[in-house]
Amino acid sequence: MARTRAKDYDDKRDAMLHGAARIFARDGYDRASMNQLATELGVSKALLYHYYTSKEALLFDIIETHLQELVEAVEEADQPHEAPQARLEGLVTALLEAYRDADNEHRVQLSGLQLLPDAQQEELKALERRLVAIFAEAIRQVNPDAFDNRPLLKPVTMSLFGMLNWFYMWFREDRGISRQDYAKLAAHLLVSGVKELP
Repeated sequence: MARTRAKDYDDKRDAMLHGAARIFARDGYDRASMNQLATELGVSKALLYHYYTSKEALLFDIIETHLQELVEAVEEADQPHEAPQARLEGLVTALLEAYRDADNEHRVQLSGLQLLPDAQQEELKALERRLVAIFAEAIRQVNPDAFDNRPLLKPVTMSLFGMLNWFYMWFREDRGISRQDYAKLAAHLLVSGVKELP
């Protein structure tokens, strides 16, 4: 008879992922051991290995789970029939909200993805491309003529991600600008620039 999954399996897994992301972000993936992870997570090494056969499997799951959550949040927020600036503002707001309480996962994604085997990297990059494609289409709608037959859409889209991906480095809750205000600002800056493209 197959072993049944415990009712709290997903909750335990989520707690391990969040805690491991904090440790990887703080100490670096290479310096963290499974023994250290188990100790700091307050679980036995056997339980940790029950969930993850290796540190690499844990790293992959942290990044995949984080990217899936970003993609789902953005896809749910996308309103293709809205005015381009409103659509883009909604997408940026959704992404920044999905980043809330995920700074460590974000750091691990930025620093750890290239440490994984090629096949796993490609799987994760496919999720990244899916996310980028949604934003690229919203940006293209702002000024379609500016992008026709010109290789500008990717550089402009990645410029927006450059603004958003480093948001966690300087943003502090309840100090200065809010997430929503920054989403409006980032969308406005991008839209204003794209409208001016010849």
